Amino acid sequence: MQQTDVKEQALYQQLPLIVKAYQLPNNKKAIIQILTSFVPFLGIWAAMYFLYEVSYGLTLLLGVVNAFFLVRIFIIQHDCGHQSFTASRKVNNAIGQVCSLFSMIPYKYWAKSHNFHHGHNGILWEHRDIGDIHTLTADEFHQLDRMGKLKYMFFRNGIILFIIGPIYYILINNRLPLIDAKGFEQVKRALIWSNVRIVLFLVGLGFIFGARALLFVHLPIIWAFGIIAIWFFYVQHQHETTYKQWKDRWEYIRAAVQGSSYYRLPKLVHWLTGNIGYHHIHHLNPLVPNYELARCHHENPVFEKVANSITFWASLKCIFHKLWDEKQERMISFREYFKLRREGVFGE
Repeated sequence: MQQTDVKEQALYQQLPLIVKAYQLPNNKKAIIQILTSFVPFLGIWAAMYFLYEVSYGLTLLLGVVNAFFLVRIFIIQHDCGHQSFTASRKVNNAIGQVCSLFSMIPYKYWAKSHNFHHGHNGILWEHRDIGDIHTLTADEFHQLDRMGKLKYMFFRNGIILFIIGPIYYILINNRLPLIDAKGFEQVKRALIWSNVRIVLFLVGLGFIFGARALLFVHLPIIWAFGIIAIWFFYVQHQHETTYKQWKDRWEYIRAAVQGSSYYRLPKLVHWLTGNIGYHHIHHLNPLVPNYELARCHHENPVFEKVANSITFWASLKCIFHKLWDEKQERMISFREYFKLRREGVFGE
């Protein structure tokens, strides 16, 4: 059972106050981020259309680069959904809606599910899949019948999760009001209008550049963007020593710090991904704008002590993390589960 000792608990309790000092939006930094995200994205986008019939290989290469700028655009949308990007709710909502046309992720519907995730990250209960990647405990997996196990193993397969999953998530999952939970009624209606706006936006682009060019230029960007986004989200919460606990024993601060990773990456990669690698800071206080996350971490040495740090090479091991083992308090692979089962750990 994951419980902090008195000294560690006192240290954790100091963190929200430290982070709160960084939650004030800065309009100058917000404007700069908009310019350094949209201008390169639109420039590369235009270059891809011009090169489309000259060299499709080069077009695809540029598409991968542009996917990172779309990640930056989506992080702006993400912050607007938290009402942290600027001090104005109206401005945040307007910017967020524009960003959603490019990311193809509905602004209000996604923001609602994501904020739900923030309030319930790491809780082992029936709604753990809202705004998160569905994860079973080893005991829950053990209780499934054969078909249930096969379905879960299929879903958690790397090809499904990281290659097919992102395009399904963006083009299908985010088009349908699939969340059946209290409080989502209004954003379900907003989702319909979001779909209409995105369709009209794409139809307009199709008339300007041609439907075929749109398909072969914009879709690869969306796909690469989805892969990057899903991968980052996965690493941020599926690292080996993450935090998962049943509702009656769940601790918010513990879930924020231990249940979210500090993805230790080169500065350029942090910049290209809107500093979302500083996920422990973000979960401690989602009102901290993305452009202040790195400063918050590096100006306070305490975060080097408490952060669940993970490097890129270490993060590749996360691909094999499939189940939460409550006894070991860590993520395990299917291979480890079946080994434990042969040893009689889970009984009959």
